[in-house]
Amino acid sequence: MKKSILRRTALSFLVCMISVSLSACISSSSTRATTVQNKPVSVSTPTPVATDDVVESTPTSTPELPKYNQKRVKAKGLYLTASSAGARLDHYIELANNTEINSYVIDVKNDYGIVSYESEVPLASEIGAIQKIYDVDEVIKKLHDNNIYAIARIVCFKDPILAQKKPEMAIKNPEGGLYVHNKMNWVNPYNMDAWQYNIDLAKEALEKGFDEVQFDYIRFPDGKKSQMVFEGKDDREMYEVINDFLAYARKQLPNAILSGDVFAIILESPGDTEGIGQYFEYIGENLDYLCPMAYPSHYALGQIINNVKFPKPDLDPYGVVKNTLLKAKARYEKVEGHKPILRTYLQDFTATWIGAGNWQYYEDEQVRQQIQAVYDAGFEEWFLWDPMNNYREGALLKE
Repeated sequence: MKKSILRRTALSFLVCMISVSLSACISSSSTRATTVQNKPVSVSTPTPVATDDVVESTPTSTPELPKYNQKRVKAKGLYLTASSAGARLDHYIELANNTEINSYVIDVKNDYGIVSYESEVPLASEIGAIQKIYDVDEVIKKLHDNNIYAIARIVCFKDPILAQKKPEMAIKNPEGGLYVHNKMNWVNPYNMDAWQYNIDLAKEALEKGFDEVQFDYIRFPDGKKSQMVFEGKDDREMYEVINDFLAYARKQLPNAILSGDVFAIILESPGDTEGIGQYFEYIGENLDYLCPMAYPSHYALGQIINNVKFPKPDLDPYGVVKNTLLKAKARYEKVEGHKPILRTYLQDFTATWIGAGNWQYYEDEQVRQQIQAVYDAGFEEWFLWDPMNNYREGALLKE
């Protein structure tokens, strides 16, 4: 009896040991299989299966995109320098509260390369570009408290501070020094580090609360290309380089509202006739808004626009603006795919430098004529530009 009990006990113990051993083997095999499956492998397109055979898989998490502003407005606005935003903001808020103005374009990085608030972008600090002119948090709060749309202007490739502090990013002259155009140094549009600097500033501006980023000087200098040396130059056309920069910005800012300023002459000229990297049909592919600077004073004497000749364009603000936009509309009708909304910059300054008899004083009437031309051409949005911010406020409709 005792021997029988002992035999059964021994047999049970043996079975138990075998089970434990088999379990360990299976676990080890499973672990190895999991390790192999976690290695990077090429994945082919899966074959569709019948609904009844579908096996639920564990959902994968998608990185959440930054929550930038998505609310658009039909902008009627003014450009403000950093100084105006810092010292005269209350005046411009009152102006917006009492007139049709609902938007302001404010310098974040200006034509001189100065970053206008205490930026945390490392390169801005490294090159000494930061000059606090306004409190960005206070400015954004005041604008939003008054339901005013805030646009960050970032001047891209005209940047003397970056060019001088980082000459490897600059356009050079044939002798190896920095290229100078109208007493200013420019950054090389082929340089992707320069691209990233402007995009980093754009990211920060959006995170600070700006509703939109507007890229300016998204072009090459309009000087003699024989005097410019571009390190890293490849076989791309100049307009393709600018388009690639904007595509790169869009990739990093997929859900931001982006706009870009362009010469208005590209709405008339075919291709990149001006040789600055701005091709009308293509430059807006990655922008929400395109902002042609349709200043009558900037057209050449005798310029033909939309088959109309303007002997002295500055003397006919209505005709110049209307025909500029009509020509743009006709060209856009042939473009397939994405087309940005046109928001035109209008002239609110007097261009005495274009020669006696060729200019006129721009007062309320001349400004209002341009605004009406925008509407008559079938568009709804516009900005006024005066580099000194001395705007003809009497031209603005009261509300």
